[in-house]
Amino acid sequence: MTVHFRRAGSGEPLVLIHGIGHRHQAWEPVFDRLTAHHEVIALDLPGFGNSPVPDAGMPADMAGTVAGILPVLTGWGLERPHVAGYSLGGAISLELAATGAVASATAFSPAGFFTPAERRRALAILTMLRANSYLPTPIMRVALRSAYLRAMCFAPLVARPRLLDVDRALGDALALRRGLGFSAVARAARDYRFDGLRLADTTVPVTIGWGDCDRIFGVHQAERARAGLPAARVVTMPGCGHVPMSDDPDLVAALILETTGAVPRTDRPDRVGQEHHFTE
Repeated sequence: MTVHFRRAGSGEPLVLIHGIGHRHQAWEPVFDRLTAHHEVIALDLPGFGNSPVPDAGMPADMAGTVAGILPVLTGWGLERPHVAGYSLGGAISLELAATGAVASATAFSPAGFFTPAERRRALAILTMLRANSYLPTPIMRVALRSAYLRAMCFAPLVARPRLLDVDRALGDALALRRGLGFSAVARAARDYRFDGLRLADTTVPVTIGWGDCDRIFGVHQAERARAGLPAARVVTMPGCGHVPMSDDPDLVAALILETTGAVPRTDRPDRVGQEHHFTE
């Protein structure tokens, strides 16, 4: 299986895993902060970014996804690396922690704590965003020069969309359009729910960060993560959306580095504020 990645830095390895329809460049706002402490590998999941769909097709479920990633990590010479991910990548990070195959896991707004209605709503938003990405590229390039239109297009994903520059916004839109694995991953999510009991017998440090402006899953899902994973650290991220790296790169990097043990842990508020529930 061919997996595209960016690798830099030195120290204990840290693997960064993106969400559905995205690409490894999502980690650019924090990449250099992390390479100051770790050898960092930001990958494109199979079927996304510059990684092709595997010859055998996309995995049918999360178990297949994890089973496909493990030999990739081994092939890179990584033995129990640290991992961090968001959304789909957050769920993968937690699944890897449950197997004991990683040294630590940091998950931002991880999939797997939603109700069926919340899952359908999230996928509907992401599918709509993907449909919009099929506009002709020149038109998208012109439209995204407007800070107002960038804000409208990316508000479901980030709390501060005006911070995205035109090239980053266009690249993300094109990655969403070209992500051939999108439909297969969306189908696989229909029956997925993270089983917190699988982490009960591990000593892997786990941190879950949840943006209080997350419009895809909703910050109230952090309470389910807290209830289901009593050994995990669950932190609310003020002013952050579903993809928090652009909203607050300092906080994202700090939570990852505190989890890996590269920097001392800082006491932070760990309770969600006003709950936002989404129904159909």
